[in-house]
Amino acid sequence: MSVSGDVYLVTGGSGFLGKVIIKLLIEKAHGISEIRLFDNVMQEDYVESLQALVGSRIKLTVFKEDLKNTKFLQKACQGVTCVIHTASLIDVWGKISKEELESVNVEGTCHLLEACTQQNVKSFIYTSSVEVVGPNERGDPICNGDEDTNYNIRLKFPYSKTKYRAEQIILKANGSSLLNGECIVTSALRPMYIHGENSQFILQDLNDGITNGMVLPRRSRKEALVNPVYVGNVAWAHILLARAMKDKDKRKIVGGKFYYVTDDTPHTSYSDFNYELMNFLGLTIPSKFSIPLLLMYFVAYVEEILMFFLGPFIKYTPRLNRQLITMLNTKFTFISHKAWNDFEYTPLYSWEVAKERIIAWLASVVPEQRDFLNKK
Repeated sequence: MSVSGDVYLVTGGSGFLGKVIIKLLIEKAHGISEIRLFDNVMQEDYVESLQALVGSRIKLTVFKEDLKNTKFLQKACQGVTCVIHTASLIDVWGKISKEELESVNVEGTCHLLEACTQQNVKSFIYTSSVEVVGPNERGDPICNGDEDTNYNIRLKFPYSKTKYRAEQIILKANGSSLLNGECIVTSALRPMYIHGENSQFILQDLNDGITNGMVLPRRSRKEALVNPVYVGNVAWAHILLARAMKDKDKRKIVGGKFYYVTDDTPHTSYSDFNYELMNFLGLTIPSKFSIPLLLMYFVAYVEEILMFFLGPFIKYTPRLNRQLITMLNTKFTFISHKAWNDFEYTPLYSWEVAKERIIAWLASVVPEQRDFLNKK
């Protein structure tokens, strides 16, 4: 691979993570001649801001298309040296059909991999998720797990199942022959719950707190520790892994492997993490559940039955389901030493910097969110 003139294709390039990856590619990576954005949603002002950022240094190409469009995938992959595949449908509520999740997350990934094979793309990074591990439906905990941790993986979410299948397809493709006789190197990154500015999950939790009289709902036990990771550090892990894939020796090390991505964000429960970010706004959080956890499971079970029977007639999706309650109340923490050992991953942003950025963003969006909610 040439030292200069690399061409990167980022799927999901206008998404929460994809935007940060592209920004860091522009600011931190060297020897890039072109960055290609592939997404079915692309705002003009976002593209214009990127054009202003890159100037004439790097060519910016936009493909506003769907992963199902194999013709456009072939065109998008032509001449590419590294694909970073972040695009996927995310759903832990049951809002998206299993067929649609399968079509985008699995079949779309297969289409992209096929295009890479035919267009001689040497490097492929797949953005996976900690949810391809669990928690399982029994809520078995993991404390500071790593890539060698044995765990009884029994995935419940259709989303998790499709992400796991896509990840395994990509990892098994490592070392496969390209049309030009060379081989592709593939790896996957498994970040923890990703937080940061513009997170729709954080925004939804903020809205819940505002509509609930400035009280954040408690959905997880204090003891159910997880270790969220800042979006900037997840993006940075992608950049470092892509850099390693350019090195002949490191390609052999990272090929076919998955890596957990963590940082120094404090280990805390999901609910208490929200409070940590939002208490400066005057939001509070109760110390205990409003109803016992077992009763919460029972209510979710009844709602799931209603969703099943009403499904043919009414689109009904409860805010909580039993697996989501399990996820929110299971201790599930990991470390990322292997990423450090194999491609020298260290967080680019400290927790203090990340928190400061998120707080500034939340302070800026609160007025418009209150106006939006008042109009509903």
